[in-house]
Amino acid sequence: MGTHTYELSLRWTGNRGPGTSGYRDYGRDVEARSHAGEKPALLLSADKPFRGDPDRWNPEELLVAALSECHLLSFLHVAVTHGVTVTAYEDAPLGTMEQEGIGGRFTRVLLRPTVTVAEAAHVDLVPRLHHEAGQACFIAASVAFPVEHEPTTLVAGP
Repeated sequence: MGTHTYELSLRWTGNRGPGTSGYRDYGRDVEARSHAGEKPALLLSADKPFRGDPDRWNPEELLVAALSECHLLSFLHVAVTHGVTVTAYEDAPLGTMEQEGIGGRFTRVLLRPTVTVAEAAHVDLVPRLHHEAGQACFIAASVAFPVEHEPTTLVAGP
């Protein structure tokens, strides 16, 4: 239990020379690194409609990815506690953001996990596991919009 902290370092790398002398004069490129530098750098930018580099991750994608991964990890933990063997898990999450003037906000994230379980007898239990995982996910508990689930359950072949 207790308090956990997460520290990163971010550095703007989009100065094209004149800095932010005009809206179109600077790049939105950012490099994120773990505090201790032990992980690969994340190359970040704004989303393309906001003059960003579409080849880099943007904050909106990272938020959706964080929600999806948090649910996945929470689901795997809940499955173990219920004796359910998961053999595969994939998700195709979809985030919806509404722009209002220069700002905006997320209005919804839909997680669409496809989970494969080892035993057919556990298929009916999987929706409950998704509910418990949604309650356990730290990231989902921290956002001010609904995180919904449209799960699919498969049974592993012989």
